[in-house]
Amino acid sequence: MSATEPPTHPPESPAWAEIHASEDFQRLRSRLRRFVFPMTALFLVWYLLYVVLADYAHDFMSVKVVGNINVGLVLGLLQFVSTFAITGLYVRYANRKLDPIADRIRHDVEGEAS
Repeated sequence: MSATEPPTHPPESPAWAEIHASEDFQRLRSRLRRFVFPMTALFLVWYLLYVVLADYAHDFMSVKVVGNINVGLVLGLLQFVSTFAITGLYVRYANRKLDPIADRIRHDVEGEAS
């Protein structure tokens, strides 16, 4: 290791148990769960609906919408659209609700470490 490389660990470790028990950290976890769990459940229901329809509703999924494009193809492409929409919603939610708390926690930890 040369003299120009930074150390691989911080000089002092913060009390992680104390940080984990802090009100800000608990609020951060709560807000994260409030978004992630319902959104995950919603997406899984949407995905399973698509799979069930593809397996058991052949007539419905083969209905032509425009030209050779059928309902199954449209619903399949909407799976991708919904994934990008959920990602965008999460980024917006994190920027507004999660990042300010995470920044405050980081500032407190870095302030204690120096």
